[in-house]
Amino acid sequence: MEHAIIILAAGRGERMNSETPKVMHKIAGAPMIVHTLRTAKSLDPDRIIVITGYGAEQVEKEISELEPEIDFVRQIEQKGTGHAVKCAEKMLKNFTGNTLILYGDVPFISPDTLELLIEEKESGTDLVVLGFESKQPGNYGRLIIENDQLISIVEAKDATTEQLKITLCNSGVLYTENKILFQLLSNITNENANQEYYLTDIVETAKNQNLSIKVVCCDEPETLGINTRSELSSAELTFQIRARERIIENGVTLSQPDTTYFSFDTEIGREACIGPNVVFGPGVTIESGAEILPFCHLEGCHISKGAKIGPFARLRPGTELSEDVKVGNFVEIKNSTISAKSKINHLSYIGDTTIGENSNIGAGTVTCNYDGISKHTTEIGNDVFIGSNTLLVAPVSVGDNSMTASGTIVTESIPSGNLAIGRVKQVNKPGYVKKLVALLKSKKKSKDN
Repeated sequence: MEHAIIILAAGRGERMNSETPKVMHKIAGAPMIVHTLRTAKSLDPDRIIVITGYGAEQVEKEISELEPEIDFVRQIEQKGTGHAVKCAEKMLKNFTGNTLILYGDVPFISPDTLELLIEEKESGTDLVVLGFESKQPGNYGRLIIENDQLISIVEAKDATTEQLKITLCNSGVLYTENKILFQLLSNITNENANQEYYLTDIVETAKNQNLSIKVVCCDEPETLGINTRSELSSAELTFQIRARERIIENGVTLSQPDTTYFSFDTEIGREACIGPNVVFGPGVTIESGAEILPFCHLEGCHISKGAKIGPFARLRPGTELSEDVKVGNFVEIKNSTISAKSKINHLSYIGDTTIGENSNIGAGTVTCNYDGISKHTTEIGNDVFIGSNTLLVAPVSVGDNSMTASGTIVTESIPSGNLAIGRVKQVNKPGYVKKLVALLKSKKKSKDN
C-alpha cells in the first residue's frame, strides 16, 4: 500500500522566546524537523508534505537545501492541528494510499514504532493512534479505551478526576487511509474555547461512523515534544545518549562517552578510537581504525583508515585525510586533501591545499591562502619536507622531493628536488645591546622630565 506523510511545522513556538521558527532550533547540529524528516524518509513514502506557517520562507529554504524532494503547503492562518492537516488536502486529492501524521517538534519517534502503526493498519484497523504510558501524565491528552477500541481522546483540562488517573497518553501521531482522513476532517468543528480545529476530534467522528480505532504504544521518550529551551536541552541530551550507545554497539571505542558529542549525521567505522572531549559537527565520516585524540573539533571532513588526529586539532569542512595521515596538536585544516602517510604534527594552518604522500609539514607552517579578496591554493607534492615556520603565500606549488629551510617565506613555486631558502638576512651588532639600552633609558628619562 502506498503511503504519504504529513509533517506539521507551522507553529512559532512562543515559549522558545525566539524569533526563529520552533522547528528550526537545532538538535545535534540540525534543525529538529530534520530528525523527523530522516525518520519519515526511512519509511520510503511516496510523498512527504511539510505544513509551514510562521517563518515559512526560512523553514522551506533550509529544508529544501537538505531535502530537495520535500513538498510544502502553507497554513496562512493558524487555526489548529486539524486545519493544518486539511491544508494538504488539495495536494493529496488523488492519492489513494494511507497517510501518516507526524510533527516537526517531535523528533525522536523511531522508524520501528512507525512500522508498528503501519502493521496495525494493514491488519484491518481503520484509524491507528500512537500512545504512550506516562508516570506523570500531567497535561497530556488521555486515551480512553473500551473493548480494545479507542473511543475518545480527552484533553487534561477537560478530563474528570477519574480520567486524570489514566496514564495512557496521546502523542498526536496517527495513521489512516488518506480518503478517510480528509472525510473525517470535514466533519470536525471549531466549537471550543480557542475556536480551533483539533486533529484529535477525528477520533470521536470515526467512532460515530463505526470505524475501528486502535492504539499502538511506544516508550515515552520517543514522544518528547519540544516547546521550551529547557526541553530543547533535554532533547540534545537524549540524542547524545542514544548516539553514544549506537556508536559503541557498532564497535567504536569511546574512552569517556559522556564528554563526546555527535552530530545528527556522524558516521564512524568499527575499531575507531575516540578520546575524551571530542566534538563532531555535521558531515563527519571516519573509517575503521582511525584514532581521534582528546579535545578535537571536527566538521565536514573525511578521515581514512589508520589516520591519527589530535590532541587539540580542528578539521574544518572540505578536509580529506587519506590513510595513515598524522595531524597533531593545535593544527587547523580547511578545504584540503592530505595524501597517505603525510604528517602535520603541530602548530600549523593548512587551508585550500593539496599535499602528496609521505610529506612532512614542520611546526608553525602557514598556507597564506587569502589575500583579502580571494582564496588561493597551495600544492605540495610527494616526499616534501616543509621546515618549521614556513609561510607559503598562495598561489604556489612545491614539487616532489623538495625542501624549505626553517623560516622561509615561499612566494614562488619550488621545482622538484629543490631546497628553498627565503629568509631575511641576519646581521649581528657586537656590543650594541648595551648601547641600545642606554639610549632608550636616556630617551625615557627626557620624556618623563
